[in-house]
Amino acid sequence: MNIALFLQMAAEACPDRPALTHHGKHYTYAQLFSAAKRAALYFSTGNCKFVCLLDTSSPATPIALMGAAIAGIPYVPLNYRLSEEQITPLLDRISPAYLISGPRNETYDFDGWVVQDSADFLSDVLNGEDVEVTWHEDPSAVAVQLFTSGTTGIPKAALLRHEHLVSYILGSVEFMGALEDEAALVSVPPYHIAGISAAMSNIYACRRVVQLPDFDAAEWLRLVADEGVTSAFVVPTMLTRIIKEIDTAKLDPKTFPRLMSIAYGGGKMPVPVIELALKLFPGVNFTNAYGLTETSSTIALLDPDDHRAAVDHDDTAVYARLGSVGKPLPSVEIEVRDEDGKQLGPFEPGEIYVRGPQVSGEYDGRSVLDADGWFPTRDAGYLDDDGYLFLSGRADDVIVRGGENISPGEIEDLLHQHPAIADTAAVGIPSEEWGEVVALTVVVATGQSITEDEIRSHIREHLRSSRVPEAIHFTLELPYNETGKLLRRVVRDWFRHEED
Repeated sequence: MNIALFLQMAAEACPDRPALTHHGKHYTYAQLFSAAKRAALYFSTGNCKFVCLLDTSSPATPIALMGAAIAGIPYVPLNYRLSEEQITPLLDRISPAYLISGPRNETYDFDGWVVQDSADFLSDVLNGEDVEVTWHEDPSAVAVQLFTSGTTGIPKAALLRHEHLVSYILGSVEFMGALEDEAALVSVPPYHIAGISAAMSNIYACRRVVQLPDFDAAEWLRLVADEGVTSAFVVPTMLTRIIKEIDTAKLDPKTFPRLMSIAYGGGKMPVPVIELALKLFPGVNFTNAYGLTETSSTIALLDPDDHRAAVDHDDTAVYARLGSVGKPLPSVEIEVRDEDGKQLGPFEPGEIYVRGPQVSGEYDGRSVLDADGWFPTRDAGYLDDDGYLFLSGRADDVIVRGGENISPGEIEDLLHQHPAIADTAAVGIPSEEWGEVVALTVVVATGQSITEDEIRSHIREHLRSSRVPEAIHFTLELPYNETGKLLRRVVRDWFRHEED
């Protein structure tokens, strides 16, 4: 099955239903499907090996994705925020390509490429007579190629085949499951797996997508009210800013009566933030979605019932689940293993492995699945007695102090509960005596104060003495990328520069 069939099915079932709203302009499913077929014709005659989008979200996003699928050419959305120095090597790796570029980017002129401005591309594909094109039906063909963020090295090209993406959508979304008046606000960038997932899942559900190309909390809240938004996906930093904007503007969340659900993911959500969100929006269903690029998006969910059961529960084990990412999807298996590959039991921390039909685990044609189909996520965590998955960061982020493995998440979770601390990050820094020791960066909450000694005493009171930081750095905000992932490399650099 080809992922473009999702759009064809929607266009045939509800052709006149609004599919997309961008800057107040609406596009129907019939319009998007006709545009995708015209785009496929352009792509097929361009003699290019890839279709590349280098722009913010617009109608070109789903049209290029589905048009490339029809043409049988891999779709490669790139991070438009990268510098020319960063992006040129990525472009070299997908040459020749049909490049759809936004006005913010440099003017590219490569031999054998087709380069088109996004506005011109949309003008071409949204107008004209309906066309018929030859479909490519190979489910094992590459549908999407996504470059990893590259925060720790050269970006890897993750390959997602039609069969992986189709498996995820068919296993998690009901066709035409959305009512005609439902609308999903999408503010994640198009080059992230969450952006790809949002396009496919909402198309298959026949739900209208409201695009917010550049996230702004005030604009997010305005669109929720003005467009009758019923659902949204945010990363943790976005939810924090939304809550702050509600407080600053003195808004009543009851003014958003149509908002029914908010899903979040892309980074670790501090428990106090989700607790406050649950109180601000008591009628909204919250879902924590955990997934990776290599797994075609979500592999585990903490569903709305889990949130409601945990938030005010007297049992500490049930309450703790508010900090988990929930349970695996029905078609997904998850294991936690030690350094020797041995499966670990409940509450034993290790590396998370995942297996299932939506899991690709492939880079540039090189599979990293083991002989039994398990993918090593490089995420660290553990499962509780009931199979709820808890994350503690990347496996590479573990601090090794005198041979003892220390999870940054263990320290961060404790400090996120402190009323004087708005945000925090723990990293390892070199030590002649211990190999590594804990260093801590702290963002103090507005109107609060706390000293280094008070932080150390608080940690010593609740955790082992090895978790007490040797160095503490106060900052106004932590470095996150646009999809909500903490850039620990940058935090480590802060301490390295302080030593210099």
